[in-house]
Amino acid sequence: MRNILLLTDFSDNSINAIHYALKLFSRSKVNFFVLHVESTNTFLTDDLMAAGSKSIYDTLVKKPKSRLKKVVSDLEKAFKHENFNFEMLIDHDVFADSVNQVVASKEIDLIVMGTNGVTGAKEVLFGSNTINVIRKVTCPTLVIPEDFTYTSPKEILLPLDINDSIGGEAFSNLLTFANTYSEKLHLMRIKPNNEVSPEEHSDTEQVQKYLRDINYEYHVVSNTPMDHVVNSYTQTHSIELIALLVQKESLFERFFTGSSTTEISKKLKVPLLVFHV
Repeated sequence: MRNILLLTDFSDNSINAIHYALKLFSRSKVNFFVLHVESTNTFLTDDLMAAGSKSIYDTLVKKPKSRLKKVVSDLEKAFKHENFNFEMLIDHDVFADSVNQVVASKEIDLIVMGTNGVTGAKEVLFGSNTINVIRKVTCPTLVIPEDFTYTSPKEILLPLDINDSIGGEAFSNLLTFANTYSEKLHLMRIKPNNEVSPEEHSDTEQVQKYLRDINYEYHVVSNTPMDHVVNSYTQTHSIELIALLVQKESLFERFFTGSSTTEISKKLKVPLLVFHV
């Protein structure tokens, strides 16, 4: 049985991401943990004083708990699935810290969340909570763009940084996902120049080793910005999901915080599945 963490701030965006997850895993037996994190600094002193005789618990917990109960109730009605189990979780903490605690205590296999809004010039596509989860929580994370209508991820694109290796646990986890939910994997080695890295040099052997039983395409692109490559390839092929193998301050940092960020965020319209190396 899978343990999947669904993050919600009660926005349409987060509910849409949850619906995507339930449709994607409709044939699986899953424990869904639905987590809402309420930062304590969102409550002003006036809010507590206005509570009067009500307890702090009622002020800080009762309302979000009631909203979360409504979310779960709606999910249970919309997805009548005997293999789905739902558990509600509410926490008051720093967002990424709370997620880390749940990942550890509930042995979470996957996090699912929406893109939680625009928070700055360098985070046009993803809001700060989404960015922080990917950066600070070492757990596979599936991020669903706003207003994305569910489509089975039959074709997946994996952009490879010059130093990314085909192999290892993260790549193995991606292959397991691809074998289960997709029909084709597109691998694209993106290089800033024409030099051949050790990883690229071993690609042929590794591809033959790991991709014997999967339909795939493999391409090498040099001297072209990553955002141009990814955007162009996604538009010209039937890509329903992009996967990333994230290393600290590596591909993810260049993919979303460099000069290409704005262009990527304008055009990237498919879910993103992140595996940590």
